[in-house]
Amino acid sequence: MSDRVGFDDAAAEMTGVDAGMAKRCYYEVLEVERTAGDGELKSAFRKLAMKWHPDRNPSDKSCEVRFKEINEAYEILKDPDKRAAYDRFGHAAFEHAGSGAAHGFGDVASAFADIFDDLFGMGGARRGRGGGRERGADLRYNMEISLEEAYFGKTAQVRLPTSVTCEACSGSGAKAGTKPKACPTCGGHGRIRHAQGFFTLERTCPACQGRGQVIDNPCPSCSGSGRVTRERALSVNIPPGVEDGTRIRLAGEGEAGVRGGPAGDLYIFLAIGAHPFFHREGADLHCRVPISMVLAAMGGEIEVPTIDGNHSRVKVPEGTQSGRRFRLQGKGMPVLRSKQTGDMYIQVLVETPQKLSKRQRELLNEFERLSSQDTQPEAAGFFGKVKELLGRSGSA
Repeated sequence: MSDRVGFDDAAAEMTGVDAGMAKRCYYEVLEVERTAGDGELKSAFRKLAMKWHPDRNPSDKSCEVRFKEINEAYEILKDPDKRAAYDRFGHAAFEHAGSGAAHGFGDVASAFADIFDDLFGMGGARRGRGGGRERGADLRYNMEISLEEAYFGKTAQVRLPTSVTCEACSGSGAKAGTKPKACPTCGGHGRIRHAQGFFTLERTCPACQGRGQVIDNPCPSCSGSGRVTRERALSVNIPPGVEDGTRIRLAGEGEAGVRGGPAGDLYIFLAIGAHPFFHREGADLHCRVPISMVLAAMGGEIEVPTIDGNHSRVKVPEGTQSGRRFRLQGKGMPVLRSKQTGDMYIQVLVETPQKLSKRQRELLNEFERLSSQDTQPEAAGFFGKVKELLGRSGSA
């Protein structure tokens, strides 16, 4: 990786500070008191190592020296025996054993793993599945509800097959009367580390697949997985105002974890079925109502259903044209997790009569003869403009 260019060269020189440079007190190097505890030492080391790391200061050559000095100081002070020797004899305690940073470098590389996590985002691999407790998978369940159910909300019952904790072994995966034991290959860590110069390579333990535990006598009921498949019945609370595509999360109701690990989550995805009368747009409801030509001309009232199961009367003014909309405030859908409510919009469509009787035709003809520009202003205005336009074209 490009962000690690130069590590090999630096590692080749990490055998201590420059020979001609006087050694400073290790406590002074780490900027801590002599009474500092292990946690304080580690915190100071991480902070200073990140600050003076050569890759973070490529133009400052002195950072390499400071970085080596910090590394050497922490290598000595983090070890109780080495620290005790240093507190009693100072740097002289290690003059015949070589530089502290060179002595036991594999342990130093291990200590640097946390620094690499912060610098390069490698923490996910290190913080693996310790103790064999793998989290269970998340589950998805698709549910369709009606628009009325979305309006009122409901409590729905869900039945689904899923993995649950094995009762025979209580999720441990081991046969009753036995227990899992630490993996002898990785010592229970789930990861195997191998130091190569400045780097520490880490990989999943092949013996336990990263669980950190092995089972000599697996449970016969679950074959050592700690879980079995069962059909479960769950109660799901659907709040009023949910929309199509709303996702409801039920924490811990997914698959059981492997060998007693935490369960995953269950996600309910809601789909709202089509309604024969209403069309929903957000919190508003829309509907189309056909009315007769006579009602549109003379005016009157119509009764329309509302989503809550009741009815509302809508006044249609005299001379209403097809396509006109009327608003019923607060008769729409509730807004999820609020006290607001949408509106209901009614669009009237004037229906043209069909299959007229002889008498009806006579009456309509008579109505047409008696009609004037006042009774049909839009038609009169339109055809007047057409006539004017055709007259201009003829004269030209």
